[in-house]
Amino acid sequence: MSLDGDYDPDNLFARIVRGEAPAAKVFEDHDVLAFMDVFPQGRGHTLVVHKRAPARNLLDIEPEPLQTLIMGVQRVARAVRAALKPDAILVTQFNGEAAGQTIYHLHFHVIPRWAGAPLGRHAGGARADPAELDRLAKAIGDEIA
Repeated sequence: MSLDGDYDPDNLFARIVRGEAPAAKVFEDHDVLAFMDVFPQGRGHTLVVHKRAPARNLLDIEPEPLQTLIMGVQRVARAVRAALKPDAILVTQFNGEAAGQTIYHLHFHVIPRWAGAPLGRHAGGARADPAELDRLAKAIGDEIA
């Protein structure tokens, strides 16, 4: 898929936002939803989406919802740091298929990193244990300020 196109309101993340698909939720408010990646690149890999902005990628979103979304990303990154005590945090975002985007609903990845631990492959690793995702979601969510 290219950088251009129509937003599909039935994409997986839109269905998660509407409660039509399961997710290990970390945090939710009026505008932002954070949930665990089911194919994590590392322990604690969290996804953050805007709930109401119909944007496929970073190029599609208006400034106001983008500001709200990035503030949510920062809140989640701080909570990941407090809950999991990583050595670093990788925040990434993909735009278009050639960049690695697989779900066409704007989202940010918050990935805790530990020195010496390899980063898993994006969208190609093993499916995580749902019970472990629930535990991590609770631990991170408990640290949201």
